[in-house]
Amino acid sequence: MTIQVREARPDDAERCGRICYEAFRAINEAHGFPPDIPSPEMGIGLLSMMIGHPSHHVIVAERDGVVLGSNALDERSEIAGIGPITVDPELQNAGVGRLLMDAAILERAKRFDGVRLVQAAFHNRSLSLYTKLGFDPREPLSCVSGPPLGRELPGYSVRPATANDLADCDALCSRVHGHTRSGELADAIRNGSAQIAVRGGRIVAYCTGIAFFSHAVGEGDEDVQALIAAAPAFHGPGFLVPTRNAALLRWCLEQGLRIVQPMTLMSMGRYQEPRGAWLESVLY
Repeated sequence: MTIQVREARPDDAERCGRICYEAFRAINEAHGFPPDIPSPEMGIGLLSMMIGHPSHHVIVAERDGVVLGSNALDERSEIAGIGPITVDPELQNAGVGRLLMDAAILERAKRFDGVRLVQAAFHNRSLSLYTKLGFDPREPLSCVSGPPLGRELPGYSVRPATANDLADCDALCSRVHGHTRSGELADAIRNGSAQIAVRGGRIVAYCTGIAFFSHAVGEGDEDVQALIAAAPAFHGPGFLVPTRNAALLRWCLEQGLRIVQPMTLMSMGRYQEPRGAWLESVLY
């Protein structure tokens, strides 16, 4: 039967979530790394959230009524983020991933100024596929994890972000990255994970969480360090530090944190070299 690509439905979440778990478990364990999605339940929850979110576009590849894999496009900001893209491990290298990427890029992502993704640096096949599709490697990343530090740095106060902070945070993100991520930040404010760092009465950094699926932006390294130090937990496999920012990465290691795995930020379309300190999310 011909493989077809269609928009995901809520009843696809269980199948897609289990594939997401199994696909990440298989590739990560084969290379000696812990899985990005640690349980089927987490995979199902993630795909359920994305399928039900009005600004996430999720597609599935299907053959003879059986879902073979899925891909998602985060459309909450002017730059779109791709992922997670996962295929049933029994069908790897059969062209399903390429089909899902073509559908996301050619039929959907072209509406945005740019599209980005983060891939596991040890996964040569995905690096090759994304490069052939037109993505440029932009930044090596280090996934960092460990016990939360549980303290505030001198001179900083860290508090939950509110809707009144959105404009200042957007302005900060625009200065650093050349674009805002207001859709993600608004969601994080609503769910209570967003934090801001204040120094001298000004917002100098914000984060949607210090986590795998969260990002942070700051004027300088110490501003982002204040958010990391005060984070109550590092959710998921860890948070993503730009490896070229040796000072920030070194500070994390000096706090007893460790590097879990290497990853790569890739982009297509508009991209500005960041002008400040920042942490990536696994979407971008």
